[in-house]
Amino acid sequence: MATTPPEEHDPALGTGPSPSRAAARPASVVWTDRFLDYAWTPRHPMTPVRLKYTMALAQGLGVLDGIECLTPDRASEQDLLRVHTADYVEAVERAVTPSAELVDPPYGLGSADNPVFPRMHAAASVIVGGTLAAAREIAEGRTRRAVSIGGGMHHAMPGAAAGFCVYNDAAVAISWLLDNGFDRIAYLDVDVHHGDGVQRVFYSDPRVLTFSVHQHPATLWPNTGWPEEIGAGAAEGTAINLAVMPGTADAQWLRGFHAVAAGALAAFRPQIVVSQCGVDTHREDPLADLELTVDGQRAAFRAMRELADRYAEGRWLAVGGGGYSPVRVVPRAWTHLLATALDRDIAPETALPSSWRELMAAEAPGVDLPRTMGDGGDIAYRPWDGPGGAGETGDPRVDRSQRAVDIAVLATRRAVFGLLGLDPEDPRD
Repeated sequence: MATTPPEEHDPALGTGPSPSRAAARPASVVWTDRFLDYAWTPRHPMTPVRLKYTMALAQGLGVLDGIECLTPDRASEQDLLRVHTADYVEAVERAVTPSAELVDPPYGLGSADNPVFPRMHAAASVIVGGTLAAAREIAEGRTRRAVSIGGGMHHAMPGAAAGFCVYNDAAVAISWLLDNGFDRIAYLDVDVHHGDGVQRVFYSDPRVLTFSVHQHPATLWPNTGWPEEIGAGAAEGTAINLAVMPGTADAQWLRGFHAVAAGALAAFRPQIVVSQCGVDTHREDPLADLELTVDGQRAAFRAMRELADRYAEGRWLAVGGGGYSPVRVVPRAWTHLLATALDRDIAPETALPSSWRELMAAEAPGVDLPRTMGDGGDIAYRPWDGPGGAGETGDPRVDRSQRAVDIAVLATRRAVFGLLGLDPEDPRD
């Protein structure tokens, strides 16, 4: 059975940097208006205003009071080459706006998902620079937690753009951390889409555990992230995928997440947790089919903070990701993310500030604005209690959803828990 690791890591596993807690700031926020340059076409679902509205909401609620945001530099070509091929980086640098959308464009550049936009290389490099800045703050002992909501481009492949992602900032930052004192890194991805790009980069690297919980790949692009994808060679057991069915709501999603994440991290004993915090799991997101609320997403962020505190001495690097409801959902969810990292948790019933509502009335007229920081979601989940232990709630829809999650949990645990030295069917592991 897995147990909570001691305060100090086993030297055989690598201790990682261990600056004194007193010397480090509680958390750092990385921000630059240059993140807004990562702008596709006017009607593209990934719009940078979601970042602008998030920062405005966080400021309006006082979450950023007294916080001096870190301004990142562009990632260098050497940084990008940690993950990406030289020919691909050159193709991004040379890309110009095409005259027409391409069906099968070279390097994925010029497709409907990834249209070429002006100064694309520079904008994408700033995104990577932001996540690298967050990684450096933690590695060099200036903070225990760092957030860059502009990051999270987890679909970018070494030689191609994919899924609205040009350069894979999370993978670049993890590579940098591996060269700067860390040799056990846990990557947790809660975006509705599988974290395929990060998994691909580290699929054969036993120093990196990737855990993605996402909508089932039979029902959503990129159609990867099956439980049988477990890593290769010495890294078998360090790629973990929990695929949940369309319609999964807060309580069932949280049941599944906790049934896998806690045991995996207890066994892996990471020195740092890197989280991709996409919020396209929301019930209003136009590109997917899960039923989470902002309350459930807030609970997920708090769970990842707790896991980092419990297993990684508090080291937590969080980035953004997907999220395509830029007014009603993303600003509230990522304001909760910022607040969670800064230990300035906001109650879901908190009213939205008048300053933010006025901004939205001017910039998004006609949108029915939410009134509070939550949706009234039900986050009271039943902890997973082993095969056949789901029980009945009396609500047929909830019972079906819970059984579906339990089937997914068991498939994932049976695929990887034995490789981590855990019992797949023991809920204590």
